[in-house]
Amino acid sequence: MRNLRPQESGGYDPFADGVPVVPESVQDTGLSAEFLMDLMLRTLYVHGAATGVALTEMLRLPFPLLDDFLLTLQTRRLLELRGTTGHGRSAYVFDLTTQGRNRARETMQTVAYVGPAPVPLATYRDWCERQSIRNAQVSRETVQNGLSWLVLDPALLELLGPAVNSAKSVFLHGESGNGKTAIAETMARMVGGSMYLPYAVEVGGEVLILYDPVHHRPVDADEAAGASHRSFLRAPNDYDRRYVHVERPVVLVGGELSMEQLDLQYDVQAKVYQAPFQMKANGGVLIVDDFGRQRVPPRDLLNRWIVPLERRVDYLTLHTGIKFPVPFECLIVFATNIAPDHLVEEAFLRRIHYKIKVEGPNRAQYEEIFRRCCEERGLTYAATAPAQIYRNFYERLGIDPRGCHPRDILEHMLDIASYRNQARKLSADLIDAACSSYFLELTVEHARAQSGGRS
Repeated sequence: MRNLRPQESGGYDPFADGVPVVPESVQDTGLSAEFLMDLMLRTLYVHGAATGVALTEMLRLPFPLLDDFLLTLQTRRLLELRGTTGHGRSAYVFDLTTQGRNRARETMQTVAYVGPAPVPLATYRDWCERQSIRNAQVSRETVQNGLSWLVLDPALLELLGPAVNSAKSVFLHGESGNGKTAIAETMARMVGGSMYLPYAVEVGGEVLILYDPVHHRPVDADEAAGASHRSFLRAPNDYDRRYVHVERPVVLVGGELSMEQLDLQYDVQAKVYQAPFQMKANGGVLIVDDFGRQRVPPRDLLNRWIVPLERRVDYLTLHTGIKFPVPFECLIVFATNIAPDHLVEEAFLRRIHYKIKVEGPNRAQYEEIFRRCCEERGLTYAATAPAQIYRNFYERLGIDPRGCHPRDILEHMLDIASYRNQARKLSADLIDAACSSYFLELTVEHARAQSGGRS
């Protein structure tokens, strides 16, 4: 196997200049020659005959490196030529022989993965450390600008800023409807920046699929549009295409989260693993929304994260029982409307660095939220509208104002106006009708119990 690039005195650095370097030898990939040749055989078995250029795109490795394997597989009579589409070996059409098909089927009994060549676990660990969210810096101005679309107390901003900048764990608590989820998602966007994420990771011959289009947004427009082949041909040597250039990930999980989802998910048919949520969030932010509403006790979930929170390393288990460490390099945000002391003991809360309560809006903040919601919907704001809601509903029923109420009330009001074929404007009768269907006319005692006993 020839090495196309002389090794420098310090050895091959897969991450020179802050980007993953294109591998030009089998040693550079960190994978064994047999692993890569089996991957190539499975690729041709699944996709059929392909040119060298097409194989380059499917495996995300340079053709000169792949050509070594093609020659070896031809020598072993596992591949044969079916023709050519142009000049040079990259234009040759390669197909499996009968012997090659048999070999491909054999390999699929243990690993059926077909896709971009993975990166080895050791390389992934190193790369996570280099791209750690702890290296990102967030200024006071960034926090103020980032959260300016929400109406928040300045004192709350002074608590949120250091929490985001620290890239440590955050516990947002308070009544529902006051913007905890919105704050958490905005915190994630404020970190900003981008990173390189491997499509898949190899661990002892097994493959973990890491890239998830639900949570990972490519920076490159061609890749986002599914035209990565053109991107690869245009600039084949800019970075290792086994990685995808993505925005820092934001992974949001809610009540559906289970203990099983925090470990590797093994696909029996494909014989590959799906990485858990926290691994997909490495380099970015993991938001656990509605914490305490999951199908498992919150203490069990939190105990699962004690070691990762303290040591920034997690342990996953293959279906064979083998455990191995992976980085836990994400900012984790818990958001809940359940009182913290009803969820976990104080010993665990100590391990969460920032505990921040998100209060409901005061009168001035409520009016500003109402004004902004009117502006977003093309309505003329009138101060009499929130005054009417306070008088007829909050004060009469003993209900605490929430940040989500103006938006919801206005949506109800517009629905009623549309049904009645009335003008889209703030009118006393429409506001009363909207609030009556929204607040359900609870008794004062019931309303106070719902709001934690506050009047």
